[in-house]
Amino acid sequence: MHNRTHFFRYLCGMNNTITILGIESSCDDTSAAVLRNNVLLSNVIASQAVHIKYGGVIPELASRAHQQNIIPVVDTALKEAGIGIDEVDAIAFTRGPGLVGSLLVGVSFAKGLSIARNIPLVEVNHLQGHILSHLIDLPDRELPHPRFPFLCLLVSGGHTQIVRVDSPSEMEILGTTIDDAAGEAFDKCAKVMGLPYPGGPVIDRLAQEGDPKAFHFARPHVDGFNYSFSGLKTSFLYTLRDAVKENPNFIEEHKADLCASLQHTIIEILLKQLVRVSKETGIRDIAIAGGVSANSGLRNGIVAEGKKRGWRTFLPEFKFTTDNAAMIAMSGYHRYQKGEFSSLDIAPVARLEELL
Repeated sequence: MHNRTHFFRYLCGMNNTITILGIESSCDDTSAAVLRNNVLLSNVIASQAVHIKYGGVIPELASRAHQQNIIPVVDTALKEAGIGIDEVDAIAFTRGPGLVGSLLVGVSFAKGLSIARNIPLVEVNHLQGHILSHLIDLPDRELPHPRFPFLCLLVSGGHTQIVRVDSPSEMEILGTTIDDAAGEAFDKCAKVMGLPYPGGPVIDRLAQEGDPKAFHFARPHVDGFNYSFSGLKTSFLYTLRDAVKENPNFIEEHKADLCASLQHTIIEILLKQLVRVSKETGIRDIAIAGGVSANSGLRNGIVAEGKKRGWRTFLPEFKFTTDNAAMIAMSGYHRYQKGEFSSLDIAPVARLEELL
């Protein structure tokens, strides 16, 4: 009876507006959002400051904080959108990839709400959500949207990929990192320099005061359109180790130049492969997404590359770069339109490979 009711609601929704409640809990941000068709009505995020003193996300602490945050966050999202829970056509939730304990909180809450209110469930791939954030509009304005097919450089703490996007449901990973992600390289190199967590934004700020060509670090040589950042990290570490032996104050005296050179190298690696893929595919609508897409150097770099190569470039609004439920609701909206509902025995998955 549960599934038959869902199907009836789905058929009714095809002739009216579709309202999606999105829930995101893949890492250390608890978020809920309400989307009506492709227009965002609310997007609430509760971050967890508890991890700062540990220099990284502690999974057990993250899942406990999600348990505390999820009810007030969802309640606030509904209130800010000006709707009641009975007006929601479907609940979209992040199934993975991410931290299992964190995902479990969001998935379990979505299931409970689905049972209590007889609202259909829609599972979402977190990474596809980042990409589809480019299709969201705001109540006061339409945002620029890439045309299909487009390429998306997805760059975050855990993933670095070039994805061909043929439609909201048809995506192909053309290149991916074979070891570390770009965001991980930023954070780990920041930690070596003694910068606070998360290190990426701190490097971005300091880089604006430094010389991007002051230091040279290793560039990877990998097959196809893939990425590698482990060699860069090692090169950076050895540079600091050798220099500190000669001058114990080396890092402090050259912090801005180190940050600028590191950021310049990472962005150069990212854009070089993206240019190759664009030439190979002939696709000139180019987007970036994920946490590292907030980096000013990457944003400026892709715009400059776009002007040089005749691309139409698309930068996400800063509020859509970090983990957020708006992108989950957007992906859920398109899955709802295709009638792709999840059963109540759905389980979270930690790794991307398990979602493909």
